[in-house]
Amino acid sequence: MELPKRAGDNPLAVELEEGKKYAWCTCGLSESQPFCDGQHKGKGMSPQVFTAEKTETKYLCSCKETKNGPFCDGSHK
Repeated sequence: MELPKRAGDNPLAVELEEGKKYAWCTCGLSESQPFCDGQHKGKGMSPQVFTAEKTETKYLCSCKETKNGPFCDGSHK
């Protein structure tokens, strides 16, 4: 299987909380998209950990083609 796997065709709206750390799935295998659930173990990949700058709704990439991870940049189109 080639990684990253495309986990979806549209961004996922997520309510982020200011100061909270999140682990965005970069491999596409997680069953908890867009967040990591450890499915990458042994596959040579790791999640992208980030801290929310403020409490707000953000659109996180599910196609895994974004150049602005974890955020959607429209690459799925």
